[in-house]
Amino acid sequence: QVQLVESGGGLVQAGGSLSLSCVISGIFNINVMGWHRQAPGKQRELVASIVSGGRTNYADSVKGRFIISGDNVKKVVSLQMNNLKPEDTGVYYCNVQTPWSYWGQGTQVTVSS
Repeated sequence: QVQLVESGGGLVQAGGSLSLSCVISGIFNINVMGWHRQAPGKQRELVASIVSGGRTNYADSVKGRFIISGDNVKKVVSLQMNNLKPEDTGVYYCNVQTPWSYWGQGTQVTVSS
């Protein structure tokens, strides 16, 4: 059974930190693990991704503030978010590509000013 279980969202003041985690089960031959987010009224966008070789990719808006890490053996992908800004508010989704694409249910991150 395919499952992507996210945890770690919440409410934080601007400048604070949050850590998201996604535990993956039932998916094999993972090529890419990542986090996307969707703010109210906006399209879902890539926040950060990590490929099986360890190379990472970040949206320009989070570079220097967010750090993605992934373990393809333990099948966990995490996102450390530092110096959070109100514009980081949104629902954060875990994504895995095999090349099929799988999504978690999302976890809310709210940053107050």
